[in-house]
Order: sequence, then C-alpha cells, then structure tokens
Amino acid sequence: MKPFVSQPLVSRSNPLSPLWLRWLVIFLIVVGVVFRFVNLNHKVYWHDEVYTSLRAAGYTGQEIGQEIFQNKLFSPQDLLQYQQIKPGSTPADTVRSLAVEDPQHPPLYFLLNRVWVQWLGKPLEAIFGSPITAPRLLPVLISLLSLPFMYALAQELFASQAIALLATAFLALSPFDILFAQVARQYSLLALAVIASHYFLLRAIRLSKVPKTRSRDVCQRPPAAWQHWGLYALAITIGLYTQPFFALTLIGHGVYVVLEAIADGQRDRLQQRLAGFGLALTAAIMLYAPWIIVMLQGFQRALDTTSWATAVAGFDYLLKLWTLSFTALFLDLDFGFNNPWTFVLRVPIIVLIGMAFYTLVRRSDRPVWLFVVTATVVPFLLLALPDLVLGSRRSAVSRYLIACYPGIQLAIAYLIVTKLPPKPHYLNRIPLRSTGASRFRFRFTPYTLSFLNRWFWRTVLFALFTASLVSCTVSAASDTWWHNVPSYFNAAVARRVNVAPSPLVVSDRGDDFTNIADLISLSYQLQPNVRLLLLNQDANWVTTESFKSQIDGATVFTFRPSNQLRQGLERSRGSLQFILPAARLWQVP
Repeated sequence: MKPFVSQPLVSRSNPLSPLWLRWLVIFLIVVGVVFRFVNLNHKVYWHDEVYTSLRAAGYTGQEIGQEIFQNKLFSPQDLLQYQQIKPGSTPADTVRSLAVEDPQHPPLYFLLNRVWVQWLGKPLEAIFGSPITAPRLLPVLISLLSLPFMYALAQELFASQAIALLATAFLALSPFDILFAQVARQYSLLALAVIASHYFLLRAIRLSKVPKTRSRDVCQRPPAAWQHWGLYALAITIGLYTQPFFALTLIGHGVYVVLEAIADGQRDRLQQRLAGFGLALTAAIMLYAPWIIVMLQGFQRALDTTSWATAVAGFDYLLKLWTLSFTALFLDLDFGFNNPWTFVLRVPIIVLIGMAFYTLVRRSDRPVWLFVVTATVVPFLLLALPDLVLGSRRSAVSRYLIACYPGIQLAIAYLIVTKLPPKPHYLNRIPLRSTGASRFRFRFTPYTLSFLNRWFWRTVLFALFTASLVSCTVSAASDTWWHNVPSYFNAAVARRVNVAPSPLVVSDRGDDFTNIADLISLSYQLQPNVRLLLLNQDANWVTTESFKSQIDGATVFTFRPSNQLRQGLERSRGSLQFILPAARLWQVP
C-alpha cells in the first residue's frame, strides 16, 4: 500500500543513527511516560479539578453554596465530602449539573471520571493514601494513548520511522503535555481526539485514492475508505463531546480537504473527499446535536461563566502569552512574567518553530505541508484574530491552543530529521607534507560540512531534550505551577495556616464567586485540626456575640473574603494583618 506522500521524504539511511541515538530517543519516550506518574499527588488540587470532581459527583455549585455558607463551622473533611459521589445520584445528575451551570463543558470526560472514581477511587486511595490519585490517574492513562497515535500520524504523513519516533518523543517529553496529563480535566482526552482525528482523516483520504481490487485474497485488499471515514466520524464526535474548542480542529480539517482537493485538480477526487468528509461531519453533528441544544439553552450562562476571557488584553500581553504557550512544548521554566529572561530563553525555540515550518513548506510534498500548516495555523487564527480585533484574550489561554501543538511537534521533528544527513564515510584530509607526517590540514568539503551540520543539529536536538527534562524535573518537584490559577497560592496558604495554634479560617462566597472551589481546594492541604467558619453575605454577623464565641481562643485568618466581609471584620476587630497579599490571606486580631 502506498504511503500518504508520493515518495519517502528522507534518506533510507536512518538520520537517527548511530544506534545509540535511536535508543536514546526511545529511552526518552520511556522517561516521558514515567514523568506522567511522578508526584501525581504533589501539586495542589486546584479550582478546575475541584469542579471536575464536583460535577462528576452529581453536585451543583449552587447546592453546595446553600449548604456551607450558613455561618457554621466545618472541618476540611466536611468540605471534601462534596468531592465524593453524591449518595443516591446517577450519571444523569452529572449531566444535569453541567447542563445547568456549565453548558460549555460537554459531559463525556465527567462521566468517564465518575465511572472511574466509582470503580477505583477507594482502592487507589487505600494504596496511595490520597483521594486525588484516582481522578488524576485517569487523564495520565488517556495521555499515553496519544503516543502511538502520534507515531502513526507521523508515519502516515512522512513515511519515515525516524520522524515518527522523534515526534513521539517530543510529545512524550513535552513539559506542557506532561503537566496537563496530570490534571483531572479533559485536556489529555482533547489532545488524543485531535491527534487521532488527524490520523483517521489522512488514512481515509489516502485510501480513497487506492483503486478497487478484485483480488479474492482478503488479506491483500486494502481496507475500505469508508471504514476510516467511520473511525474519523467517531474521533470527531469524541472530540466535540470533550471540548467545544475541538471545532477549531474540524474547521482546519475542512479547509485542508477543500484546498487539497482543489489543488489536486481532479474533480472525481474532489467530490469523493468532500462526500466522505461531509458524511463524517454530518454524522458527528447529529450525534452531538443533544448537547448543541443544551448549549443554546444555556448560552447566556456560558457567556457569564467565561466572561473572564473577554477582558481587554493588549497586543504585548497576547504576544507574551503566545510565546509562553508555544514554547512550553519544550521549555517551561518560569522566572516571573515580567522578567526578561522568561522570554529571552524562549526566543531560540520560536526561531526553530519558524524555521521548521519554512523547511516543511519548501521541502515536503504539498499534501504534507498543507495539512500540518492548516492543522496548526487555522485553529490559532480562529482564536487570535477575534482577540486582536475585539481585545479579548481567549488565544492567550494555553489549554485553548491544544489543537495547534501536534503540528508544531511534527514540523520540528521533520526539520531535525531532514537536517541530520547520513554519516559520511570519510573526511577529505590532505597531508601537510608527503613525509608521512601525522599532522593534517582540513578543508571545507561536502564531507566536513556534513560532519559539522550533523553535529550542530544533534546539539539542537540534545538542547531541546535537555530543556524538556529540566522543565519536567523542576515542575515535578513543585507543589504549584502556572496553570493552577486561581488556586496558585493555596499550598502556601495551607502551610501558613497549619502551623498556627488553634487555626480558624473565616471566609464567604467572595466577590468573584470562585470561593466554593478554592475553599475545597484548600481543604485538601489543611490539617484535620483546622476549622473553617463560612459566612453568608450578612457582614453584620461578625459584630455579634455568636461570632465572637466561635473565634474565641483561635488564631483567626480570613481567606479571600468579599470586600463586605473584610470591612465588617475591620469594624469589629480592628485593622487586619496582611499575611500573604497575593493569596489574599489576612490574620484577624
């Protein structure tokens, strides 16, 4: 069966020779797999993960808020009960919770999480001693499925085992992919759907070109194209039920199918490809129609929930976040957002990405480079152009750009493999004298240039792997990372509160209404002796004798209070002492 490309794009001599280099790449793939399991319980279980468990358990945020913000004392364990499956609930309650409060989140991943935790939550907690092992292990295992699909996708595109192996290594060791593989959210499932849909689309297109055979030997017949169009329809349905932003990938696919069919110049192929793609897309939309109705009914709720993404952002802010997002595939070390070194170290990677796409377009066949470019650029432009026109910031959110990342990894793998020439048999060395002297002078011949070129690009490859290894090591040792906003400082808050004598934390719903999830997130870190006094919106209650009796003899903190609560505490208790300003933690006198 013919490959997707007309001819192999690289030499039959494996550019990942010598043998030790190939084994090093394979070893690094294994290291990337191991990194996904390292310190799985170490990082703070942050705001969004709390909502994953809350939705999967069958609760709604409104229901929990009405129960806990009642001027009552709670232990951390009392709040963590809302992370367990709600007694008497069914998967329908999970779907209902999302439909009512989070219609922009389709239910597939949350239902998978619910089933997974119901089956393995307690055994895994007993083995590892942490309730967050089970919900985080699921996305880790899903992320592992992306690796063989990335290999198959690269092999389908380039017909090169070297490129396929290197692209898989980039995905396996990517700091970004490892970071979000350990997050109890749908991002690893989204990455899998993106890569798998790429693969099945290319397979379906290629098999559409294969002429039908009348051979009676079933083993010699190529698989029918409709089977892969069916698998493609399944993959995009899973993608849509995982995250609505998967539609960006679908649009990129549509642009590619149309442009490639037009450029091919054969009307029959154009009709055949458009028919296959159209039928697969129609089937997926029909299967997705129930949730489309849910999103239309809850459209205003979805807008209100995601209103933070419409906040005004300048071009310089967007440019910085784009730089951080695309380079996090290889380097994820944070020296501070306003520290120039955070961006200076990433400039070589940006240059490498640009060079990769330039080389891809110049040297590969049109079907190859057109697919990689449309799969990467179209989703990015669909997010970035509205941000540039309207001043919003959706394209500044790294996880919204997941559709773009596989194309970058494929392009850089192609660049490095094509820049690594086969090892020359000898160097052209000319003796200084004809006396048998052992000294030689070297001149720049094709062989010496090949030698220097090969070692330069090996150095680039080792630099990328080193940056990834260092980034993954530092991240694995940290208890919080940049993606944990708004719960970034919860680990520091817990450390400060846990060491205080008779600690008590006072809080309410807050001004931004994120406190339900943040208080539960904090509860994972708090010691059992810590008490939480959660108040309703009546600020006058803090002046009553009942409040004074509740806090008597305790070291009192207030965590993320509303302005109303903070002012009430200052009137009744005096000036508050700032303990952790960035975390909005005060100590109450």
